[in-house]
Amino acid sequence: MQLITHFRTIVISDVHLGTKGSKAREVTQFLKQYKAEKLILNGDIIDGWQLKKYGSWKKKHTAFFRQVLKMMDEYDTKVIYLRGNHDDFLDQILPFRIGKLFSIRRDYILKGKTGKQFYVTHGDVFDSVTTNLKWLAYLG
Repeated sequence: MQLITHFRTIVISDVHLGTKGSKAREVTQFLKQYKAEKLILNGDIIDGWQLKKYGSWKKKHTAFFRQVLKMMDEYDTKVIYLRGNHDDFLDQILPFRIGKLFSIRRDYILKGKTGKQFYVTHGDVFDSVTTNLKWLAYLG
């Protein structure tokens, strides 16, 4: 029997599901090792840009989301999906919430055990090419 480590919060970003280079299997295996009260998916989890051009959705990409759902079901993990530049297709539904355990938003304030607050956002908001010349960023 494998010992599962517990964390209050796990933050993952830039998985780029839908691309050839995505490490979906590795990230899914990583998540299987841990329990978490919160899982912050900090942007670019799905690469909408590549999917539109020539990406493809594989079983391993679906397996990632199955693991996230399993964490929600088995451990009541709260999942906060923060929109990144490659998953900007989510802008159409922001903010979005399903029940108490799943939300999609632009940013998040994480409250620590001692009352400290941590601002979490995807780094693209600080990238002048992404924010001002999106067409250039989209070309790669």
